[in-house]
Amino acid sequence: METPAALLGHVHGIDGSRVTTGVLTAALNGAHRDLITVGKFIKIQTRRTALVGVITDISIQTPSDISKQGYSAVGHVDLMGEITQLRPGSLDFRRGVIDYPTIGDSVSPLTNKELRAIFVCSGAGAITIGCLQQDNTIGACVDIDEMLNKHFAVLGTTGVGKSSGVALILRQILQARPDLRIFILDAHNEYGHCFGASAHIVNPRNLRLPFWLFNFEEIVDIFFAGRSAAEEEIEILAEIIPLAKTNYAKNRRLGDAPARKLNSKSIGYMVDTPVPYRLADLVSLLDERMGKLENRSSRMTYHKLITRIETVSNDPQYAFMFENANVGGDTMVEAISQLFRLPADGKPMTIMQLAGFPVEVTDAIVSVLGRLAFDFGLWSDGAFNLLFVCEEAHRYVSVDRNVGFGPTRRAISRIAKEGRKYGIYLGLVTQRPAELDPTILSQCSTLFAMRMSNDRDQKLLQSAVADSTANIFAIVPSLGTREVLAFGIGVPLPMRLTFSELPQECVPRSQAFTDKSKFQSNTLDSNFIAAVVERWRNVAVRQKNNTDDDVHEATRVLTVSAPPLQPPPKPDPNPLALLRRPLGSPPDPHAALRSAAPRPLPR
Repeated sequence: METPAALLGHVHGIDGSRVTTGVLTAALNGAHRDLITVGKFIKIQTRRTALVGVITDISIQTPSDISKQGYSAVGHVDLMGEITQLRPGSLDFRRGVIDYPTIGDSVSPLTNKELRAIFVCSGAGAITIGCLQQDNTIGACVDIDEMLNKHFAVLGTTGVGKSSGVALILRQILQARPDLRIFILDAHNEYGHCFGASAHIVNPRNLRLPFWLFNFEEIVDIFFAGRSAAEEEIEILAEIIPLAKTNYAKNRRLGDAPARKLNSKSIGYMVDTPVPYRLADLVSLLDERMGKLENRSSRMTYHKLITRIETVSNDPQYAFMFENANVGGDTMVEAISQLFRLPADGKPMTIMQLAGFPVEVTDAIVSVLGRLAFDFGLWSDGAFNLLFVCEEAHRYVSVDRNVGFGPTRRAISRIAKEGRKYGIYLGLVTQRPAELDPTILSQCSTLFAMRMSNDRDQKLLQSAVADSTANIFAIVPSLGTREVLAFGIGVPLPMRLTFSELPQECVPRSQAFTDKSKFQSNTLDSNFIAAVVERWRNVAVRQKNNTDDDVHEATRVLTVSAPPLQPPPKPDPNPLALLRRPLGSPPDPHAALRSAAPRPLPR
């Protein structure tokens, strides 16, 4: 049953949307004492409505004339909305204030019924992600349509339950919106077991992302392993890649007949046109041009470029890109279908496990994934809805323009600014908000702020709030584990809530030795170390066409009870090795250069 609201005090001053209240001594010693503190919601009763506000600070310092009237403290309240009774027995809440309070209006705690009128959502577009800190009998609701349509972000220091909160939100979204596709960039391979059979896990062993799907900037970054490329080499690639694409298209129409000589006027493709070409054709064109050059310096430039391409394409860690580099075939439809679950086949979510990819090309991979997501939404006229969740977002859209990879920033920025027009939504997750591009963060209209102690992070958070509710963020450094301050268009009011606890098997965790009790000192023998070393080495000799059992094995946590890993079969010869041929009469004038070619760096 509802109990009558107790009187806490009265309005003593009004300054815009901020109200000063005197707190009665009797209230400080009464049953509602716990509600007279920072972050609690209170009610100011006016003649026509009940105003809802949140206490932002409170102090015992009171003028002597006020204390004589029975007041022991002064509090400041930020006004947020109004509760009205438009229908008998029904309470309605609206944000914003039309009727301001007057001096002497009473201040009291909100009842359970009034809190429910504000925070409990109904309908298919609402999810419950926890409970209110002020009253744990009331669920904390989020309007997912509003949250998704205008993007969201989860911010918080490492160790405060941020990953669990993200998993909880995504699990609820999957249940409420089965039509939605979710794509998450899993930077630390910790979400693989959180969603059960609803998620399709993608990693280097089962990803098939042909190299020709990368645009020019991205493929240059791949070939040069994130290092700066010489301007001359870039110009050569920009000229040769369209030729290779045209060669492939003509050969396909002519039944793979020998390619005819082409000139720039016959090219039908631009360097970024997403059409197939063979790496063999690319190297062959480079080799052919190198053979016609007489200047030794120019020939060396071509040779270095060929060596870079061969080094990368021969590296087993890049098999997900170059597996069929010389076989050909337009697999763009299959790649998009796998990545974005079209059709879903009971798995509407894709978890892209990035930890197994070469670190030098992670940015380029994220760039092509974000670009493909946006472009498919654009060219399909928003035929499907996709939520693109970016973990460790500060790595890809840093506030420092000199940090990270430019195309990656542009791909994510494009989703943030224009994605909603085509049904592509963005979720950002980071523990370093101050390092995140504020322009991109400002596109997120719903924020979930967890504990942050860094001053720069707190200032950025306050600057992201457009109204007077910024005062409430003074409590962010003291939030507990799993506690969140949620605000923005997706929630009724800025609210302090506690995330619901996930089942233990669904809690995100890195694929590592999570149960140390299994590892006794007498089991850490040479056989165990040999199994670890074998697994370590196999990363560099992964084979193509792995079965589903292999993929499952790759994601399994290594324990002492596991049998030693078997070495993989010997790799097939790479067709690129057959492309190299002497440029003139023996001895080969480039033999010394080839023997001195740089080798791939150890991973």
